[in-house]
Amino acid sequence: MRDKVLAVIPAYNEECSLQNTIEELKAVAPEVDFIVINDGSTDSTGEICRANGYPVLDLPVNGGLTVGFQTGMKYAARMGYNYAIQFDADGQHMPQYIDSMRKKMDENDADIVIGSRFVQFKKEHSARMFGSRIITFIVKMTTGKRVSDPTSGMRMFNRRMIELFAKDMSLNPEPETIAHLIRKGAKVEEVQVSMRDRTAGESYLNLTRSAAYMTRVCTSILFVQWFR
Repeated sequence: MRDKVLAVIPAYNEECSLQNTIEELKAVAPEVDFIVINDGSTDSTGEICRANGYPVLDLPVNGGLTVGFQTGMKYAARMGYNYAIQFDADGQHMPQYIDSMRKKMDENDADIVIGSRFVQFKKEHSARMFGSRIITFIVKMTTGKRVSDPTSGMRMFNRRMIELFAKDMSLNPEPETIAHLIRKGAKVEEVQVSMRDRTAGESYLNLTRSAAYMTRVCTSILFVQWFR
């Protein structure tokens, strides 16, 4: 398993999209292993996994993205994977980019490779992209590294990062942790990808929550992370 990629797929109430997401992953990237983290879902997410024989870890209550992701990284560490990729259950991430992300990691000896929408393309002018621009600016200001798509959830981690995330409960799959790890010496690269809109369900980030999210991330990068 050491040379294989593990896709960590946190899932909370994703009954409408999970099966399509996994079947596409299996068809497009059959060499990639996966584990579904059923994060206390109250719909049929768990039943879909069991009916289809998908590897799944069932959490008794909803712990949120950080808990789900850390659970997946603990599994990856215990099973001996050298590569783990954060992969959304809602159909936004496209599995054809996993191989190029792994190659980028190997060729550049990177600790983290981000699937970025903006390596080759400019960000659109919208409220959401305004927030992304601010986070990119703050990451560059505090680390010296420009991360063009800091809010991308499609991120690949090497063995060193897997072990770190498995042990350090203060780390989360968010831009502030990426900035923190860069300051601690982690090498971060980006690969151009495309992403779909959510295929089903409802995003957690409405306008109010998006503003709160941006404020929290920026505050953490500028202040809180320095004391870790």
